[in-house]
Amino acid sequence: MERRAFRLNGFVMLLVVTVGTLVAAGLALAGVFLDIAMAQRIAFWVVAGLLGLVILCLATGFVVINPNEARVIQFFGRYFGTVADDGFKWVVPLTVKRRVTLRVRNFETSKLKVNDAVGNPVEIAAVVVYKVVDSGKAIFAVDDYEEYVAIQSETAVRHLATTHPYDTTIVPVDSDAADTTSLRDGAQVAAELTSELGERTELAGIEIVEARITHLAYAPEIAQAMLVRQQAAQVVAARAMIVEGAVGMVGMALDQLAEQSVVDLDDERRAAMVSNLLVVLCGDKATQPVVNAGTLYA
Repeated sequence: MERRAFRLNGFVMLLVVTVGTLVAAGLALAGVFLDIAMAQRIAFWVVAGLLGLVILCLATGFVVINPNEARVIQFFGRYFGTVADDGFKWVVPLTVKRRVTLRVRNFETSKLKVNDAVGNPVEIAAVVVYKVVDSGKAIFAVDDYEEYVAIQSETAVRHLATTHPYDTTIVPVDSDAADTTSLRDGAQVAAELTSELGERTELAGIEIVEARITHLAYAPEIAQAMLVRQQAAQVVAARAMIVEGAVGMVGMALDQLAEQSVVDLDDERRAAMVSNLLVVLCGDKATQPVVNAGTLYA
C-alpha cells in the first residue's frame, strides 16, 4: 500500500518562496510610490495579492523529517504517498502530513491469567519488539496501530498459553499435550509467538522483530501444590535412575564373582546378597555394615 510521495528539496523551494515574496512586496510598493494611474496601481496591488496567496500556499508544503521517521501525506482526504527521506523537504501544498515513527519499539503485555493446555491456571506475560514497515497500512488499515499491536499481543500470548502445557514432565502420557512443546522451552516458544504475532500484525504494516516470554508461573492458588507435584515427579525420576543403576551394579557384581570363581553361592545366598546390595545402593542414608566373623553359612 505504501508509495513514495512527490517531494523536492526544501531549501530550493525556500529560495523560490523568498524570491516570490520579494517580488510581491516590490509590486505592492510600486503601486504605492510610482506616479501612475489609479487603474495601474490597482493592477499592481491585485498581482501582488495573488502572488502573495500563491506564496502562502507554497509555504504550507514545507516539512522537516527526522531520521527513522516518515510522513504520510493526505491531499483532501486522499492518500498521496509517504515521505521517508530525512531532512528539509517540500511536498504538495495544502496537504495533511501525519507523522509515523519507523524506530524499533517494544511493548510488554500485562500479566495474563489463563489455563494451559492441560487446564492448569498460569500467569504469563511477554515483551514484543516491533517496527512499522508500511506507514500507509499503519495509518489507514487500523484506527491506532499501537493499540492494535497491544491487543493482538495479548491475544497471541493467551492462545500460546492455551495450546501448550506449563511443564511436559507432569502431563499425563495419554494427553494430547504430552508431545507438545512446554511453555518453559524458551527458544521454541519465542519463535512460535513471533511467527503467530507477525501474521496477526501484517495487516497493519507491522514487522515483529522478536517476541519472548518475560513472566511464567503457576497461579498463586495452585503454585504450592504444583511445586510439591514437580518435586515428587523429580524424586520418582531420580529413584528410577538409582534403581536402574543399582540393578546393573548388582548384576555386574554377581557375574564377576561367578566368572572369577571367587565364591560359590546357592540361590538363597545369592538372593540375600542381592537384597543387601540393593539396600546399600538404593538407601537414602549411608548403611552401617555388619561384618560376618564366622563362616559363610553361620
